[in-house]
Amino acid sequence: MKHTEQRNPNTMGLDKMTALEAVTAMNNEDKTVAFAVEKALPEIAQAVELVVDSFQKGGRLIYVGAGTSGRLGVLDASECPPTFGVPYEQVIGVIAGGKDAVFKAAEGAEDSGEYGVLDMKNINISDKDTVVGISVSGDAAYIYEALAYAKSMGAHTVALSGNPENRISQQAKVTIVTDTGAEALTGSTRLKAGTAHKMVLNMLSTVAMVRTGKVIENLMVNVAPTNVKLFDRAARICDTLTGMGVDAAKAELAKGRSIVEIVGDYEK
Repeated sequence: MKHTEQRNPNTMGLDKMTALEAVTAMNNEDKTVAFAVEKALPEIAQAVELVVDSFQKGGRLIYVGAGTSGRLGVLDASECPPTFGVPYEQVIGVIAGGKDAVFKAAEGAEDSGEYGVLDMKNINISDKDTVVGISVSGDAAYIYEALAYAKSMGAHTVALSGNPENRISQQAKVTIVTDTGAEALTGSTRLKAGTAHKMVLNMLSTVAMVRTGKVIENLMVNVAPTNVKLFDRAARICDTLTGMGVDAAKAELAKGRSIVEIVGDYEK
């Protein structure tokens, strides 16, 4: 039996617990997630290098998943343009069942390998891309066939699973396993397993962006100042890197200039 499908001995009495007891039990389980991710850091770093290689060749990072896994991919992809100033086409989230499945469960879609291939064809996978297949069970036909097609096209392939025994790794150059074990609610992999995968995706996209020049020190110098909060953040970043003062930075940003332009001119 898959580790994520086993019953958790620590939460057998979940239905009899008080609210405080239940959230405490879940929190205790969640404390183990970072340690599961830690064990996979070497493989996560290998995957980052594949993504960097794709970005340097003008390729893309493509997440493909179903259910919770697919939604996590869509979430991470959607955050990259505002955070790093990259085009929406550079990081893409593909979910089994299409865009509607982001908001309404289409769990049966993960069983269709045919649609996995079709969705990869529809976004014109090439040998410049890195495709990350996300499947907690590691067996979803949709992800398996999507990775197989991407591999056949020469793309880098990464398998992200929550179980050591998984099928999608057969189609991957790098396999990442975050074995978080039995869930507090048996089989509900949106809990620990999903949290672990969210952490991994954070690392893949963030570190790949850092390594391709989207960050100075630990500052997001390509952030798009599209609202009051981000405008203020951009001004503070300019001030931190130049000492020009927040008000002066805001005046420059108000002219439509980017952080990188402002900092570059100041350094000259």
